[in-house]
Amino acid sequence: MKLRQSQSLQAKTKLSSTLRSWLPILQSGLEELEDELKRYEAENPYMEVRSGFETGPSHGATTPGQGRDRNEAHSASDTIEALSIHEPSLYELLQEQITHELFPTPLSEKVAHAIIEEIGSEGYFEGSVEEIAERLGIPAERVENIRQRFAYLEPAGVGAKDLSETLRFQLLQSGVEEPLFSLVERMLEDFENIGTFRDHPDYEAALGVIRSFKNPPALETLEASTPVIPDLVIETGDNGIDVRINDIFYPDIHISEERPDHTFVRKKIKEAQDLIDALQMRKATLYKIGLMIVELQYDFFHGGDIRPMKLKDIAEEFDHNPSTISRAISNKYLMCDRGIFPMKSFFTAGIDEEVSNASIKAFIVDAIAAENREKPLSDQKLLEMVEEKFGVKMVRRTITKYRKQLQIGGSSERKRFYKLA
Repeated sequence: MKLRQSQSLQAKTKLSSTLRSWLPILQSGLEELEDELKRYEAENPYMEVRSGFETGPSHGATTPGQGRDRNEAHSASDTIEALSIHEPSLYELLQEQITHELFPTPLSEKVAHAIIEEIGSEGYFEGSVEEIAERLGIPAERVENIRQRFAYLEPAGVGAKDLSETLRFQLLQSGVEEPLFSLVERMLEDFENIGTFRDHPDYEAALGVIRSFKNPPALETLEASTPVIPDLVIETGDNGIDVRINDIFYPDIHISEERPDHTFVRKKIKEAQDLIDALQMRKATLYKIGLMIVELQYDFFHGGDIRPMKLKDIAEEFDHNPSTISRAISNKYLMCDRGIFPMKSFFTAGIDEEVSNASIKAFIVDAIAAENREKPLSDQKLLEMVEEKFGVKMVRRTITKYRKQLQIGGSSERKRFYKLA
């Protein structure tokens, strides 16, 4: 009985130490994973991290259940390797700017990093200040105050919630001096009625300043960015759908063969082994999530739309907290025949069992992109088009909410913007 209890306690201790290593490794994107492991390597002389980006297709072990040989892995990686040329991403640029000057306390840095996680590829803040505040246990006003400091980060305008705010952020960095600064500021505050300033002697100069601003704010980063390296590769063939972990670019951990019999050495060897276990747990977790995505989004991989799916759908299957699943899919990408997609894009609230709000948002974006610039579509007109297209009943304020979440101005604001452009 005592022996059984002792074995059980040892197993729990091993699992606990692996889990402590697992969470930060799980949360890291594939391109950041090596840096995360290097932190451990710096404190452990008995382990070596070998880069998957340097050793390429000749290294790494296949995740159990994948059923592929190295030749198949090599051919699959040929496509991925072409995508792996590294350019600094928007998120790397932002992380580098979280310095003591603007964010002088550990808490302000933590909040800034949380805000960065909610910034979309175009540079707009897409999250909720209230949710970040609740998660960190601080007042929402504190989070908002820190978000406002993003007005001084590059690219100018990043971290803003909408067009009006990104233009205001860019004005703060423009170097424009008074009295022109105040005029531009007033014109931005009353953007929909910008023509009322036409008689001002500095109107054309102010208009020139506004036209120099970028929308979206991360336009240059967006244009220069290269495709990311996906964690999952999903291939559709005659025999069904194959889910594979893209472990070609995973770093390897090698443990030293020289192991003097010493307490310190045994501790470091165990830490290295825990990291190996954590890497395998990461792969296994993402592989299972990939299988669930294929099962629940089967139609998508055959050309259909993304169906409604919530984090709790998978969390219940794994017996994990939804926040753990959220960490698992954060900064992770999936490659399939239709392209490369953020894993989080497969999780969306639903309008009904057949239509997801992601589908409706995509329809709104397409409709506005094709609209008559002389007569932009009103939210009421968009509502009618959505109801006709999807056969659902909605209210206009839902369309307005979706439009704002997409950082798209109202019809009158867009009309003004078209004239400026």
